[in-house]
Amino acid sequence: MKNANHGAIDNAQLVSIIERIEKLNEDTAAIAADIKEVYAEAKSAGYDPKYIRQMIRLRKLDPDELDEADELTKMYRDALGL
Repeated sequence: MKNANHGAIDNAQLVSIIERIEKLNEDTAAIAADIKEVYAEAKSAGYDPKYIRQMIRLRKLDPDELDEADELTKMYRDALGL
């Protein structure tokens, strides 16, 4: 991608951008490791990580979306005799 300098690249800016992205990638990896540790802690405390993940997904929904998901789940379960 070229900037306003007629095709010239601002090396310092490019290095800065790349270094910032690398740092964010490192942070992301560290956070992912922390999350994995919390799931392991939950599992050792007797909680099922599968359902914790499901609860986290559901908490992201607004109340109307959650109600709709509940209704659809019930409808599908009823149709399957579950």
